[in-house]
Amino acid sequence: MIWSKEETLPRHKLTELQTERLKDTVARVYTNVPFYQKKFEELGITPADITSIDDIVKLPFTKKKDLRDNYPFGLFAVKKDAVVRIHSSSGTTGKPTVVGYTRADLDTWNEVMARVFTMAGVTSEDTSHNAYGYGLFTGGLGLHYGAETVGATVVPSSGGFTSRQLMLMKDFEATVLTSTPSFALHMAEAAVAEGYDIKKDFKLKCGIFGAEPTSLGLKEEVARVWGIHYCEIYGLSEIIGPGVSANCFESSDLHVFEDHFYPEIIDPKTLEVLPLGEKGELVITSLTKQAFPIIRYRTGDITSLDRTPCKCGRTHVRMKSVMGRVDDMLIVNGVNVFPSQVEHVLANIEGITLNYQIIADKKGYLDKLEIMVEVTEAMPLDSIGSLEALKKKIQHELLNNLYINAEIKLVEPRTIERSVGKAVRVIDKRNNS
Repeated sequence: MIWSKEETLPRHKLTELQTERLKDTVARVYTNVPFYQKKFEELGITPADITSIDDIVKLPFTKKKDLRDNYPFGLFAVKKDAVVRIHSSSGTTGKPTVVGYTRADLDTWNEVMARVFTMAGVTSEDTSHNAYGYGLFTGGLGLHYGAETVGATVVPSSGGFTSRQLMLMKDFEATVLTSTPSFALHMAEAAVAEGYDIKKDFKLKCGIFGAEPTSLGLKEEVARVWGIHYCEIYGLSEIIGPGVSANCFESSDLHVFEDHFYPEIIDPKTLEVLPLGEKGELVITSLTKQAFPIIRYRTGDITSLDRTPCKCGRTHVRMKSVMGRVDDMLIVNGVNVFPSQVEHVLANIEGITLNYQIIADKKGYLDKLEIMVEVTEAMPLDSIGSLEALKKKIQHELLNNLYINAEIKLVEPRTIERSVGKAVRVIDKRNNS
């Protein structure tokens, strides 16, 4: 199923649409946002210099720091009375980032989210259990109104209260689960511990998961334990929220809705645009946002783009699942490591779960890496020989695949603290040493 005809536009028609929308966006930010006017002048360009989508490379980058420096409304391109909703980040690393929406922006958001739900096979006959957080976080409301747009019944459960979530999923006969993948796995563990028969007591057919980098192994585990189709969604508040891209039934790569969001991949060090297929930092320009248009936003997410035609019939470019972030990459004794790479290695080892935590510290002048991993229920903790063999296997696989030496600490099931939102995978103590 395909929600809108824009998803199947021929490439030349899509390029024409992108060009017109980019020209309009550039003119509006130049006129209405002093930050961008100053940036353009520093580069010696005006809106007249942007005549095609290919000219996007002439435009300045925008970083998260720019949003914080212009807190709260300095990057808005409309007057306050045109803004009907405001969302914000938590601001845990400084002032929060603030984004606004006009009524037209919310219609756009509902449109792209309807595309996502349609990709996942959701219709008006479904009931969607929404366990994303509501409030200033964009996840909850984005998934909520997207499901309503396709006519599905929504249960706005939000995060936390796992036992109640399970009860509601069973009693309300939810067919769709929307949450972070780590929380979905946590709920499955809790369901088994509370005596549910997952395959008999629940009627789930699919899940829409996102908000955190996830390995193939974790996706497969979530799909397996719940017995569902796994649909991955990608988005970020600075662009619109969830709904920038999602994967169809034919591909594990995510279609970027590039009639609204134009993607580029750059080298995060040189800032040069990279060819299709090469891995780098994702940069996105909003093409239709009214209240908070953003130019060449550096997402910090590592991925690559592919324009190979998809069997589903959609013509939009696809992106690989985000493998990690530029800023959560660990450099351990000179070796670059992403948490998702560690997760991928762990996913192929029997006897352990995908509940883990990476702890980076210093031992003298050298980096020390400890990985705490929960074993499965079936693993005998009183068998010292088995545990030692398992630790050595994990160490060997990490060294063989990622070239890192790590101390492995095996712990009992449900030892590592669970998160109702994004999983906390890395604790870096080196800055405190």
